[in-house]
Amino acid sequence: MWLHTELQSSGHTRSRALHVLIRAGEITLGGNRKLKIYGKLNCRAGKRMGIRNRVFFKNKAEAVAHGCRPCGICMPEAYAKWQATQL
Repeated sequence: MWLHTELQSSGHTRSRALHVLIRAGEITLGGNRKLKIYGKLNCRAGKRMGIRNRVFFKNKAEAVAHGCRPCGICMPEAYAKWQATQL
């Protein structure tokens, strides 16, 4: 898991480091560490979250290992499956 605030010290270098990790395949999903939700990097809900809560994952297995659930906005099928297991 990558914390967004720990990628680099300044906004520009942080953004650059993030793009490098995405291109290298080290980051494929984003999430909210307080709400324990993960989703696609281009999710409209995920883009609104605060940088202090933003985390990144290499894959679904890593996100689930950190106790996160799928986003209901950008991953509705995965969310429905997860929700069915919560009953």
